[in-house]
Amino acid sequence: MEQLIPIGIFLFVLFLLLGSGVWVGLALMGVAYVGMEIFTSRPAGDAMITKIWSSSSSWTLTALPLFIWMGEILYRTRLSEDMFKGLSPWMARLPGGLVHTNIVGCTVFAAVSGSSAATLTTVGKMSIPELRRRHYPETMVIGTLAGAATLGLMIPPSLTLIVYGVTINESVTKLFMAGVLPGLVLALMFMGYVAVMSWTSKDFNPTPEPHMSFVEKLKNSRFLIPVICLIVVVIGSMYMGWATATEAAAFGVIGSLILAAAQGSLSWGTFSESLMGAVRTSAMIALILAGASFLSLSMGFTGIPRGLADLIASWELSKFQLIMALLVFYIILGCFLDGISSVVLTMAVVEPMIRAQGIDLIWFGIFIVVVVEMAQITPPIGFNLFVLQGMTGHEMNFIARAAIPMFLIMVVMVFVLIVFPELATWLPDNIRKGPGG
Repeated sequence: MEQLIPIGIFLFVLFLLLGSGVWVGLALMGVAYVGMEIFTSRPAGDAMITKIWSSSSSWTLTALPLFIWMGEILYRTRLSEDMFKGLSPWMARLPGGLVHTNIVGCTVFAAVSGSSAATLTTVGKMSIPELRRRHYPETMVIGTLAGAATLGLMIPPSLTLIVYGVTINESVTKLFMAGVLPGLVLALMFMGYVAVMSWTSKDFNPTPEPHMSFVEKLKNSRFLIPVICLIVVVIGSMYMGWATATEAAAFGVIGSLILAAAQGSLSWGTFSESLMGAVRTSAMIALILAGASFLSLSMGFTGIPRGLADLIASWELSKFQLIMALLVFYIILGCFLDGISSVVLTMAVVEPMIRAQGIDLIWFGIFIVVVVEMAQITPPIGFNLFVLQGMTGHEMNFIARAAIPMFLIMVVMVFVLIVFPELATWLPDNIRKGPGG
């Protein structure tokens, strides 16, 4: 009971600041400052400066702005158009037709972007006009795009996994490898849903695609070669142990600049736009991380994390019950906070519980990412919903309804991970030993 007063104060100040429109990072710092002033005798300003500097000067964290910049460069090139040209001939004959380009396109672009929003925007700009022109059902087009774009959070390089790895001091390279197989399985589950709906839905009557010979399909596939080469360089260098996540990110930036120059779409304008876009996104995430690190220090002084961990330990939950409780907790939290904020805000409390239960931290990272993906497509804060609303002009409730099947598939994916934990742990356990994460 003695923990309820500080928890109540923290929550009141947090919701007051967030509700008043203050940036998330500043709101977290504000809550932490109040907590330090009320519950400790240590000077709050001194503690804040020390903690923010120590959490910001992380070598691993350098990968974050580099991967963001790589995604920004590719977003401003003709890569998306080339991807559609290369993918569509192979997708046209599958049950569900060109809707699969949404899913496969997002899967491919996720492997060079790391951002759900960048994946959604790039693939959406490419596919929505084409699929509408061919009279595919609007709910199917929007729903698959909303769901598949979240693969940008799981398939490496994933910004959420970088933040998770830095927060719990785990190897980012191992986390990246852990995300590969679950990401591909989730993409296949989305494609399976599209195939079933194409057979069962009466609204599914798209305009048939003209027949293409095998040779013509192969010719079109040449458009996929640049992006596949980039994926091989970035992910392959980490898997073989030749590069850390940060070094692979640097390779990715250089590769994407070469790719843009070879396409003829690298100008001073696109270069500066991509750089400033990366700076804005990186600064936003860095501010959230800085605020969360100060908040975790402040909460540590109050004893809240230990108290909550002891409380949940006293309930004597099994591993499965704890995972189910956290599943519900993160889904609710995701309705109000973006994914990265959810991870950094809760890890100080959740990590001791996970360690106490003996749950693999690499596996738990993938579990967290799947649940955070759900938050991207749940109102009222689901970021992908806002992006799609801006791109399509539909009402928010129409987009949210279209995304419900994808949300349910992600819930199924959580249980797949529980039943088959090797999906997340096999690759990291077999990774070539190289330089540290």
